[in-house]
Amino acid sequence: MSSNSLSTRMILWAAMAAAVLIAGCSASTRDISPDETIHYDESYDFTDKKAIVEAMVASLVTKSPLAARNDRPVMIIYNVANRTSEHIATDGITDDIRQKVMESGKAQFVNKEQRDNIERELAYQYGGNVLAETRTARARQIGAEYMLSGTLRSIEKEQQKQIRWFKKEMNYYSLVLELTNLQTGLIEWTDNKEIVRESSRPFIGW
Repeated sequence: MSSNSLSTRMILWAAMAAAVLIAGCSASTRDISPDETIHYDESYDFTDKKAIVEAMVASLVTKSPLAARNDRPVMIIYNVANRTSEHIATDGITDDIRQKVMESGKAQFVNKEQRDNIERELAYQYGGNVLAETRTARARQIGAEYMLSGTLRSIEKEQQKQIRWFKKEMNYYSLVLELTNLQTGLIEWTDNKEIVRESSRPFIGW
């Protein structure tokens, strides 16, 4: 085989290898349905949030005290405390719960997050720039009857060290919610949702 033929073949092989490498490194995207169950590892993800919200809302609106009420009691949501080792935005859980409970028609909610803005708007209206007959009346806001609060906890476990090809890890998540009567201080409803997931991955891989 001539040196020119060998050089040409080497160049072709190098070009093919580079093309494969570039194709393997190129980015790709696809739309995923929010209802699709996808887990890339054992940690908390959006699928877990959806399962937690659905379970908590189903329990809250079908059990006492809400199930026994013919009116729409006023509730206020306080943030779910994150007691996990992960950075989890628990307000995403409470926002979804509030939305679905309101859609069920079983309760109304005080807008706690906008209280400061409400106060600023009322101060502006009473600052002399707004017609008196169009001003929002003061001291007419509705007080909450119930407070919804909770805690998200987790436990992480790793398989004990031994000779094996795969490393196994397990994560346990538990969300506990409580509905407290603000007048009596009594917890009138509580429930929890647990999620346990195990992952197995090879020691060598991408």
